[in-house]
Amino acid sequence: MMKEAVISIKDVNSWYGDKHILKNIDMEIKKNSITSFIGPSACGKTTLLRSLNRMNDLIPSFKLTGAVKIDGTDIYKDIKKPEDLMRHRMNVGMVFQSPNPLPMSIYRNMALPMEESFPKERKKEIPKLIEKYLSDAHLYDEVKDRLHSSGHSLSGGQQQRLCIARVLTISPEIILFDEPCSALDPISTMRIEDLLNELKQDYTIVIVTHNLQQASRISDNVAFFYHGELVEYGESDQVFLNPKSELTQKYITGKF
Repeated sequence: MMKEAVISIKDVNSWYGDKHILKNIDMEIKKNSITSFIGPSACGKTTLLRSLNRMNDLIPSFKLTGAVKIDGTDIYKDIKKPEDLMRHRMNVGMVFQSPNPLPMSIYRNMALPMEESFPKERKKEIPKLIEKYLSDAHLYDEVKDRLHSSGHSLSGGQQQRLCIARVLTISPEIILFDEPCSALDPISTMRIEDLLNELKQDYTIVIVTHNLQQASRISDNVAFFYHGELVEYGESDQVFLNPKSELTQKYITGKF
């Protein structure tokens, strides 16, 4: 059965000041799938990723034209109130390249987003939800005896899984990952990859990665960017085994 598109990107161009970054991007991203953005540095893939939850709004010189629709809502034209933008960013969570636990206990890292967003009558659920989301991130058994220790006391891989568990507390529909394994060792990387494959049952995942082996292992669909243009977009096997573009072929075989 064909999965429905949850993200629709039509004729998107973007700039930082006078620098044209994204050029005429058209693509749809399917629900409950893993879509990888690949390409050399400064090709626009992270700019597009951050456009999906409007993180680029924080850069004064940023400008975007075209349409980015999530569940049919044009997030640049239809979301105008600060409270609506905050709700959008909760719906489209993000995990960054370097683990960034807050300087507080593991428990408080998990509890804080729920305390900020839950109505009073739901706050009694928080302890059980902390256990659930830490378990969903394959971390609870490793930290259950030290929940009140600093999040910074964890290893790099554990910290990244804590950040993934924390993003689950805001109940997103979509989770963006910006090179989440680039600072991790191979074993921690495999744990994150296994986790992403489980999470796609409940969430739509978009990931930027420079690791082509990772993209081929975990992706349902792959988008290859070069100089701000979407060169090729398709199912992972097709892009890696039978690319339509000679440029894609050169990139995935390491020829540039």
